[in-house]
Amino acid sequence: MRIGIVAGETSGDLLGAELMQAIKVRVPEATFEGIAGPKMIEQGCDALYPAEKLAVMGLIGIGKYMELRSIRAGLARKLINDPPDIFIGIDAPDFNIGLETRLHNHKIPTVHYVSPSVWAWRQYRLPKIARAIDLMLTLFPFEAKFYEEHKVPVRFVGHPLADMIPLQTDSQAARSELGLPLDKRIIALLPGSRVGEVSRLSDYFVQAAAQCIEQRPGLHFVAPFANPETRELFEQALLASAPHLPITVIDGQSRTAMAAADVVLLASGTATLEAMLLKKPMVVAYRLKPFSYWLAMQLLKVDNYSLPNLLLGRRVIPEIIQDDVTAESLSRAVLEYLDDPEKVVDLQQQFSEVHHALRQNASENAADAVLSVVERTRSEIASAKVKR
Repeated sequence: MRIGIVAGETSGDLLGAELMQAIKVRVPEATFEGIAGPKMIEQGCDALYPAEKLAVMGLIGIGKYMELRSIRAGLARKLINDPPDIFIGIDAPDFNIGLETRLHNHKIPTVHYVSPSVWAWRQYRLPKIARAIDLMLTLFPFEAKFYEEHKVPVRFVGHPLADMIPLQTDSQAARSELGLPLDKRIIALLPGSRVGEVSRLSDYFVQAAAQCIEQRPGLHFVAPFANPETRELFEQALLASAPHLPITVIDGQSRTAMAAADVVLLASGTATLEAMLLKKPMVVAYRLKPFSYWLAMQLLKVDNYSLPNLLLGRRVIPEIIQDDVTAESLSRAVLEYLDDPEKVVDLQQQFSEVHHALRQNASENAADAVLSVVERTRSEIASAKVKR
């Protein structure tokens, strides 16, 4: 069995590697080719192009845009001229949906793994997605419900993070690992992973932390950063506003930092899902450039923005957005958790229920779904030959 596969960025590479491993357990002779990162290459994928090529899809530049178009066209020609049994596009929708459309038009079965946020905005993409794929694999149940309502073939497979993160979090072990105080209340600060969001949120996070400690002198803070650029931005804000704040700034280890915390203050994004799976009460901040925010408000079709609220179908954690992001609003929301342990226990119970719902052996389910499409396609071809 030959499988075409394309993944972009680190998260897609990890998903792809785990999916490949699960498929090979079921079909040991399966081979893979396409666009892959190091983990997929370790699993035996023949990388015609490196995954890093797709990591710049959001950047504007005619040269890079033309390069990506050339890569997609070349890959499409190769797969059309020598068709695989199936093609799997992992995330990277701006690249993969167009590729899947071309392959699907040439009778190559296609599966897309990780839904675009079409349920939240740019819903006009839905007809194009429906024409491009034989099956959508979603990480969240509310996404599957959306596709079912719009008659697009879909299967909810669960989320790999829910499989990976234990149902119980050992906060003391996480504190010991990071050298944090074992006897203090700890607040984790995560103003983002990208330079833009860290630059927009760091001052507010630092000032909020300073206000928190004025009212709770025994607090300690921890702030993990994905790269030197974001760490430097935060440390500049720290030096300017609260140089004596009791804080441990670390490189990476964001999940461990959240596991160690009593409360997490963080930027909106995937980290909110990790915090939820770790059963941590959280305050979510979201701040964009003014025009970007205005445009987002015109396009968004949902009332909540953070994954925990979307998964629970109601607002259970505070979402503090745009001009409402102030040191006062953030610190007040953080301290409310420290003052209300019953609220925290109730929130943790709700998070635990979601964790169980998402813990579905995602890679195994995805592998079964992919192979079912291959089997169905083969049966249809065989039936068509019999009829002739």
